Amino acid sequence: MLLNLTEVPSFLVTLFIFAWLGTITFLLVRLISTFGKLTKGAGDKNLKEILESLLDEVKKEKEIDLELKKSIEKIELEGQQHIQKIGFIRFNPFAETGGNQSFILAVLDGNNSGFVLTSLHSRESTRIFSKPVKEGKEEGFEFSKEEIQAVVAATKKKKVS
Repeated sequence: MLLNLTEVPSFLVTLFIFAWLGTITFLLVRLISTFGKLTKGAGDKNLKEILESLLDEVKKEKEIDLELKKSIEKIELEGQQHIQKIGFIRFNPFAETGGNQSFILAVLDGNNSGFVLTSLHSRESTRIFSKPVKEGKEEGFEFSKEEIQAVVAATKKKKVS
């Protein structure tokens, strides 16, 4: 069966209409499927109510996120005051005695403040001294070279984040 020239335009129009209807049907099925997934378990709510409830949930989650960020910042600030760095040096303060039985312990927070504990061991006795450290420097008492070494060893350690 051959088409004559008068039937060709109507054939093309019919073909175009069927293609257009097929495309619209495909898009409509996709839209209905997406809408079904979106409203799954929503019961008798309409789309506006569902979207409003989703927006409310997003707003609540943002508020919770903001509260968590504030809590984390507060914990990080408080954490700066906790012990985070330790430096330990053993040494021999007296030439006449043997061994490195004396020691220095530097205990610092995240701001490099804390204290230095020095133990001087001799044959007759053991003496223990404590000196404050403020931001990695001596505070009120002069440090010995070994105490400086202990503080430097502690400050070189990474901060706990």
